[in-house]
Amino acid sequence: MAPAKRAHMRKLVPWYAWALLVVLLDQLTKYWISASFDYGESRAYSSFFNLVLTYNKGAAFSLLASAAGWQRGLFIAIALAAIVFISVLLARHAGEKLFCVALTLILGGAMGNVLDRIVLGHVVDFLDFHVGGWHWPAFNLADSAITVGAALLIADSFRPRAGRAGAVR
Repeated sequence: MAPAKRAHMRKLVPWYAWALLVVLLDQLTKYWISASFDYGESRAYSSFFNLVLTYNKGAAFSLLASAAGWQRGLFIAIALAAIVFISVLLARHAGEKLFCVALTLILGGAMGNVLDRIVLGHVVDFLDFHVGGWHWPAFNLADSAITVGAALLIADSFRPRAGRAGAVR
């Protein structure tokens, strides 16, 4: 392998290591909840937060959760395509820190949730925030990483870059 190619690959290692850390933390928390709770069990920790073991066969906000089962393959395929696409973006932009942090969080979250779908057939959710009797749909650390990553991508899109029209160098 050419020295330039090796140097480029070395730039990618930290991003993939962080993504794997997200997957590890996500899977450890899901394992802990699954081992400590019965399905549907909820424990209140404050006036606005519970831990609850629930399964989501759908997408975000349980979209298509009640479909006949065909959605599992669709969501796995979408997640795998996203993982490949994000990997390509990381390789092309390995030196852009905020952009890569955002992609890394999304990558780790996508990997954590697709692992659940492949192995379990559903995603394990357990974080339950609520107010006035209204509950936000339960979610997990992978979902949180994806959300924070998306917010960082939006923030990064407002930053000037060399090569963009009107960008400050």
